[in-house]
Amino acid sequence: MRDAQLVVVHTYSSRPEADVAVSALDAAGIDAMVRADSGGDQRPSIAWAGTGYQIIVRAADADAARAILDLPARRTR
Repeated sequence: MRDAQLVVVHTYSSRPEADVAVSALDAAGIDAMVRADSGGDQRPSIAWAGTGYQIIVRAADADAARAILDLPARRTR
């Protein structure tokens, strides 16, 4: 994501949720990363209590990323 304008498309309260979101975007061909202030993963409560775990993508991919992350969960019978 070098030399690209980056934007936050979604924020999660836990690292595992953010990692799943990045995986979903990766599967759709959208580069994404997690931004969080967690003290180098030594103090995850800092991220939880602060800005959370933010999903960052290129500005050009923002609409597509939001569409993927905002999909309702599928129900199985």
